[in-house]
Amino acid sequence: MTRSNKRRLSMALYLNYLVHGIGLIILTQNMQALGGFWNVPIATVSYVISGIGIGKLIAYFLFGYLSDRFGRRKLVLTGTLSYMVFFIGIPFTHNIVIAYLFAIIAGVANSALDSGTYPTFVEMGGNSSASNVFIKAFMSLGEFILPLFIATLEARQLWFGWSFIGALLVLVVNLFVLHGAHFPERNNTDEAFSEAHQSLSKVRRVTATIALALYGYTTMAIMILFTQWISMFATKNLGYSSLVSHGLLSLYSIGSISGVIVMFILLKLNVTETKLLVVTNTISLIALLTVTNASTVIMTSIGCFVFGFTAAGGVMQIALNVLLKMFPTHKGVITGTYFTFGSIATFTIPIVTGILSQTSIQAVMNFDVVIGLVGTGLVIITSLAIGTGNAFAHAGHSVMTLLHIGGAPVGQGQSKDE
Repeated sequence: MTRSNKRRLSMALYLNYLVHGIGLIILTQNMQALGGFWNVPIATVSYVISGIGIGKLIAYFLFGYLSDRFGRRKLVLTGTLSYMVFFIGIPFTHNIVIAYLFAIIAGVANSALDSGTYPTFVEMGGNSSASNVFIKAFMSLGEFILPLFIATLEARQLWFGWSFIGALLVLVVNLFVLHGAHFPERNNTDEAFSEAHQSLSKVRRVTATIALALYGYTTMAIMILFTQWISMFATKNLGYSSLVSHGLLSLYSIGSISGVIVMFILLKLNVTETKLLVVTNTISLIALLTVTNASTVIMTSIGCFVFGFTAAGGVMQIALNVLLKMFPTHKGVITGTYFTFGSIATFTIPIVTGILSQTSIQAVMNFDVVIGLVGTGLVIITSLAIGTGNAFAHAGHSVMTLLHIGGAPVGQGQSKDE
């Protein structure tokens, strides 16, 4: 691929994920307006939102297979067009059943984009881990822009549907960008990308695969639970004001964006993915323990920022890349399977936490700690199975890397090859 084509394709794929970040929260951000528009209670709007999870769950594995069978371009276009249907459909339908179908289409769009985009970045060559992590940055940017845009619409008493139309227009423009971009040859992978992982024994490969697939569940579960319950936990259990409690979630988001940037830099500097996985999950577990046991606003705030930095700073994408290295000729199926486990988390976690909340919200947050502990164990198992050395030694070395990001220690023990 030419450098100019690679830049054009990368920008088109990233723009899709900026809109995807908007799509993830646009229904929840417009709940009040949609409730009035459909003349239904907020609970019914929440039911419509659940359709996104259903769409993701039913489509991921199928689209992963189709991506390997028919190519990445078709899946990316399917995702783009599906999101366009969602954005143009929701603000113009008054029927709840049809709105629910549009929400399912949004979930399908999410599945199609993931199944086509992540393998594409691998097949483009270069540092695919860094490229895939940067996807998270554009998603976070979309999640940051939308609330500000909606707040502006509300302040000026403008139609809520403009938030949907704005996202639609970005996708329309992006279709023209995609049209002129050429995708890399399917299953084209640099030898350096998967060489180390192709020499794994069957037992080690199966062990690492199972551990990473389960990690696909835990990494999604720990974020879903935290974002849904942290504000209420801070208000009810810690006695913080409503302003402080909601501010904690903002700190988590800022930490997430900061984490993506730092992970991108570290991966560009060729820090090993398994090292990053072990150290970030270890630190996120410590941060979560701090949040659930802190008694001061400053400690809770620091904990929320650090948790967002480590748990939502791109670790899901890093783990996926490790999986893709082990199965370079089945990247679509592997991507679909991995995200299927994450989709299962979107269903099971609200159910489990709903039951636990009847006991106490502290029990809900303690369950998040348990999930974090399991996730940390899974990445340690992965590191040991892949055979990159002692996982705990990796954790210590990676902590030093994070602390000395600007200095020489970053490069210690790392290959100078690009």
